[in-house]
Amino acid sequence: MKRLMTTLSGLALAGAMTTAQAADVVVGGKNFTEQQILATMTSQYLEGLGYDVDSRAGMGSAVLRQAQENGQIDLYWEYTGTSLINYNDISERLDPDETYERVKELDAEKGLAWLAPSAANNTYALAMRADDAEERGIMSLSDLAEAINDGVELGIGLNAEFYARDDGWRPLQEAYEFQVGRRDVNRMDSGLVYQALRDGQVDVGLVFATDGRIPAFDFHVLEDDRDFFPAYALTPVVRQDTLEQFPELEEQMNALSELLDDETMASLNARVDVDRETIERVAESFLEEHGLL
Repeated sequence: MKRLMTTLSGLALAGAMTTAQAADVVVGGKNFTEQQILATMTSQYLEGLGYDVDSRAGMGSAVLRQAQENGQIDLYWEYTGTSLINYNDISERLDPDETYERVKELDAEKGLAWLAPSAANNTYALAMRADDAEERGIMSLSDLAEAINDGVELGIGLNAEFYARDDGWRPLQEAYEFQVGRRDVNRMDSGLVYQALRDGQVDVGLVFATDGRIPAFDFHVLEDDRDFFPAYALTPVVRQDTLEQFPELEEQMNALSELLDDETMASLNARVDVDRETIERVAESFLEEHGLL
């Protein structure tokens, strides 16, 4: 039986490798909702254009990146800040345009081409309930700092990682010149921050800018008006040799990238995470809506 299982596993692996080799484009994706939506959307879009696509969503970030560098993945959507910090070890603080240009240059040396960045930036952010933010007149992080410095008591919800990070809560307070006492900071799991903010248990919560729960729970994301948070612009990245084989792929993917911004991605994410629609249907309907399928 063990020998039979080993043989079957080997045949399955050989079949997967044959499929990947036969495909025009192998599309990858990470293992969270936004990335699964984008991988599925990209696969559907390219198949509609006549490509033979092998889709491999649900991969870990580092594994996916390595697979692309090794030629096992042709195309996936990456975040500029992730490449800058995690893959290229750049700690220098850069503005969004500088971040994009730097990773484009550095990754070109590794055979990877960054196409046109979308307007979707899935970075850390602080948010408030929209009605509360409007009532208090707190629309930006500078407004938040001013309110705290004026003595307004606000409960803050953060995850433990951000609270302790060298580029997290402490330097954020330094950058915006305010200070919150430890008793006013509630550290909890990321998912619980959204619930606590929605239910009024905290007044300000740490979120990710394109999370679908932001529009679903009617949160207002405070503007980072001093550009503290790194840019994480969502961008299609393709192997240079794949692009040389299919030069039209650049224009095709740029057309899709142009349609994406924070509000759009948050809405798509919410349809999956909040409304429980299938990823396949969400991707398909978006492409149909924009005449890409």
